[in-house]
Amino acid sequence: MATIRIGDLLKSRGLISDKQLGIALIQQRVTGDLLGDAIIKLGFVSSKEMAYILAEQSSIPFVDLTEYQIPEAALRAVPKEVAAKSRFIPLDYVDGKLTIGIINSSNIMAVDAAARITKTNPSVCIVDSDGFDDYLETAYFFLENPIQKQFDENVKSITTTGTVTGPIITALTDLMIMDGIRRSTTDIHITPLNDIVHIFYRVDGVLQYGHGVPKVAQSGIISRIKILSQLDIAEQRLPQDGAMTFTFLNRKYDIRVSTIPTIYGENTVLRILPVSLSLANLDRLGFDEANIKNIKKLFKKPFGIILVTGPTGSGKTTTLYAALREINILERNVLTVEDPVEYKLAFVKQTQVNEKAGFDFALAGRNFMRQDPDVILLGEIRDEETAKIAIRASITGHLVISTLHANDATTAVPRLLDLGIDRFLLSTSILAVVSQRLIRKLCQSCKTAYELDNEESAVFKEYGFSLTNAFKEKGCPKCSGSGFAGRTVIGEIMVIDDEIKELIFSGASVTKITEAAIRKGMKVFKSEGLRKASLGITSLEEVLRVTG
Repeated sequence: MATIRIGDLLKSRGLISDKQLGIALIQQRVTGDLLGDAIIKLGFVSSKEMAYILAEQSSIPFVDLTEYQIPEAALRAVPKEVAAKSRFIPLDYVDGKLTIGIINSSNIMAVDAAARITKTNPSVCIVDSDGFDDYLETAYFFLENPIQKQFDENVKSITTTGTVTGPIITALTDLMIMDGIRRSTTDIHITPLNDIVHIFYRVDGVLQYGHGVPKVAQSGIISRIKILSQLDIAEQRLPQDGAMTFTFLNRKYDIRVSTIPTIYGENTVLRILPVSLSLANLDRLGFDEANIKNIKKLFKKPFGIILVTGPTGSGKTTTLYAALREINILERNVLTVEDPVEYKLAFVKQTQVNEKAGFDFALAGRNFMRQDPDVILLGEIRDEETAKIAIRASITGHLVISTLHANDATTAVPRLLDLGIDRFLLSTSILAVVSQRLIRKLCQSCKTAYELDNEESAVFKEYGFSLTNAFKEKGCPKCSGSGFAGRTVIGEIMVIDDEIKELIFSGASVTKITEAAIRKGMKVFKSEGLRKASLGITSLEEVLRVTG
């Protein structure tokens, strides 16, 4: 059977067009890249989508490394040099049988190398090529350099001697950040109390306890962070904000730093910004089919404004860019201003906010109009000026997409009115509001079925789900004992039709607008969450934690 060429395969799946393939072939001739690499670089297909397709083509399971914790037993079974040379990553090791992840389904060398180690043929999975070397390097680094052991040694040195030295402060600070990277955390919280400093990590939206540090080390750690962030180490009475760069295994991590004074000293939060994220596919974010069709249809509109709302860290930018890929960027001029640029997309003119230089969302929005735009992406509507620029651009023949902080789809309306937007202009320009939250997915390797009690069954029944059993977390090495692996989106989409336009213009209450939207097919957060719980994707407890 003849091998299908990658370009033809992607075309047959509707992932690229003839025009996109033609541009990729031109880039290939100029740069000398492989065609698949050229297609990924241009942003027509993400490396993860390419891996999905290759896995499907070769009938090999796909493993998403971003949602997978490699068990220590698997790493100890394979020497790092062997894995690196043979281009595979050990994923699991159970009863003498190895499971490996490879980028190329024809990598026979990897299968042979794994078979020589265990004397039996391994199970094979496809993994994403993007970041493969980083995952391999990081996994073995933490195997050889256990964070907790090093942390405990430094803490013991302080408690034994009663003194804190510069090298210990440096070590504790670096270990704290490295552990955050290991856990794939978004925020590190340094929380002082009367006689100890506690360190928490926000992982998948939930704080996890990390370490305890002697109180005597508090000022040293905070001072080092301040120096790295170019903050005033003498100022401890006022909040401060700064930024720093942390280099780990030849990769640079941008970190935003915030301090506030508390009764026990300065509370410090470090936000680790994502590094070169892979573009998401709208079909794989977690929205149900009806919502996906709605979003795709909306982003093909010629003008109007589409808002994506949700709390910080709810995946708004990911959804924006996944939906942005539905726009024909070869025929429409797309400009963005973000803070910061998280995803890079070829043929999209991306700019980044620079507050020190005076370049903010409002200034960008005003100047974008001279760049002959078809589509304008404003990273966030933060103030009245930005809101008015967005509305003005949307009613002058441009499609404007942006994010807004609002608790749900319908409360975006009073939020915009509060920013001084005219009711008539709002009702005539707004196309839809996509509101979303992220919920944790149960680890598929260890989730456990259980029988619902009457109260739990009633929660499902209220939203039309008749169940007697559901699933809950348990914990295993593959999910670091948490019972969860990765997150998925739950969303509600309010499409603004003539009736809802009239309700907005007439000053109707949020309740009436919500009732109209539900009547016209909008699913609320809890309903979407319970649907996922009924399918075993998440747990009832997790749905209630996120939706209330």
